Amino acid sequence: MNIDPLKIIIVLLIAIFSVILHELSHGTVAYLLGDRTAKDAGRLTLNPLKHIDPYMSILVPVVLYMLKAPVFGGAKPVPVDYRNLKGKEWGMALVAVSGPLTNFLLALISFLIGYFSGALTGSAGSTGYFVFAELVYLNLGFMIFNLIPIPPLDGSRILYAISPDPVREVLNKIESYGIIIVYILILLFGNLFSSLMINGMTGIINFFYLLVGQ
Repeated sequence: MNIDPLKIIIVLLIAIFSVILHELSHGTVAYLLGDRTAKDAGRLTLNPLKHIDPYMSILVPVVLYMLKAPVFGGAKPVPVDYRNLKGKEWGMALVAVSGPLTNFLLALISFLIGYFSGALTGSAGSTGYFVFAELVYLNLGFMIFNLIPIPPLDGSRILYAISPDPVREVLNKIESYGIIIVYILILLFGNLFSSLMINGMTGIINFFYLLVGQ
């Protein structure tokens, strides 16, 4: 396996930058909806030391990149007390969707800058192409992963807001070990998961090209 140290560093920096903005958006929306928990915990900051999780922010994205698999990851979850939020579960859904939406916007903005600057239309072997391509792919990967509707991922908060009580009870029961379920499903159905992520990312990128008339 040929490992380019520069590319690893670029992937790592993009992953950290992207997950920080993802979590910061959660905390900011929660604050705007009346919950000061994240602010009081010092999480409304761009300081990476406040957000980075050594495993999900660094190890997982780098290993997945080296394995040529779709890259996803995360940061330390921003603390939110939904009882303080306007709209309660609907407020929590807004907090949740803000993270994936931020990653989507980062991917779109990176694509537009890369496309119109020529970085994404030039040589695929150039550093500029690699930077903008990874900004797009990593953020789409983070977005899709976090929309999985299993606690504590963002998709579960959105599902909770629109679901009847029986579904909410199930989500509540698996809250404490839901992330383990996610990892087990990925281990058991890794190829299917990768295919779904790749198809989702490809569809969104095709949409981006439509936006620029391609």
